[in-house]
Amino acid sequence: MCTNYRPTSRDLLQEMMDLDLSTLAGMEWPDETWKDYDAPIIRLGLDGQPECLVASFGFVPRRHAPAAMPSLTTMNARSETIGQLRSYSKYWRASQLCLVPMTGFYEPNYESGKAVRWQISMADQRPFAVAGMWRSWEEADGSISHAFTQLTINADEHPLLNRFHKPDDEKRTLVVVPPEAYRDWLSCRDPEVARAFLSPYPHELMQAWEDPRPAAKKKPTLKKQQSLLDF
Repeated sequence: MCTNYRPTSRDLLQEMMDLDLSTLAGMEWPDETWKDYDAPIIRLGLDGQPECLVASFGFVPRRHAPAAMPSLTTMNARSETIGQLRSYSKYWRASQLCLVPMTGFYEPNYESGKAVRWQISMADQRPFAVAGMWRSWEEADGSISHAFTQLTINADEHPLLNRFHKPDDEKRTLVVVPPEAYRDWLSCRDPEVARAFLSPYPHELMQAWEDPRPAAKKKPTLKKQQSLLDF
């Protein structure tokens, strides 16, 4: 599933929704997000208005993973089982829903016979948001941190998104939330009603292209300077 995406910049966050970004003062995040990386999410604040905060990608950060499950992976939560699994059920019932803003996400395409990274985004190239769920953690120093996961659905019948993942694997995808439904998703307090939002996004509004990871840059090697003795 999607374990790597491009979070929106601060400017694009403001473009997506009318948000108070003062809470992000001094905070930065990388251009690409992976497990345990910080990235912005949008949730409903105590005042009933959307707010933005920086949270860790993966519902159970590595530092909080049970000793018996050190490699626990929680970047994606299957919508079919989110209400039953211990890692998620409490927060699903509490409707701790969020939006995960991004400009694109990455999936492996095997049509060439090997895995090739592709990027998926909106056809109009605008930033978008996918359905997520958040939780808080108490850290060893007494501070409170936040973490999030992305909700996924089956994509076997999606004309675009069924092109990704290994040939014999179930096709799955993130849930793109239409802009007009952002506030409705965030304010939903009934888990069963929330499921109505978990549907495939129209393929004609999306685009995808081959986008391999850049090769690691090699350190330049210094050429040995010739001395007068070489002549």
